[in-house]
Amino acid sequence: MQPVMTAGISIEHLLLFAAIFVVLFGGKKVGEFGKGLGEGIRNFRTAMKEDKPKDGESPKEPDKIEAK
Repeated sequence: MQPVMTAGISIEHLLLFAAIFVVLFGGKKVGEFGKGLGEGIRNFRTAMKEDKPKDGESPKEPDKIEAK
């Protein structure tokens, strides 16, 4: 069976990258990075759902900024 290759990156490359990342930043920082990334994705998805107009509503117009 052939090893799975995606754009020249194998499982061994990903494991090596992860090991180097943990050594450089430490386990605590890696956990904080994962948590922050997850929260960012969750907030993005929530914002995307809120911006969609509901059935029967017209799209929200952007706020106008007046020049002085």
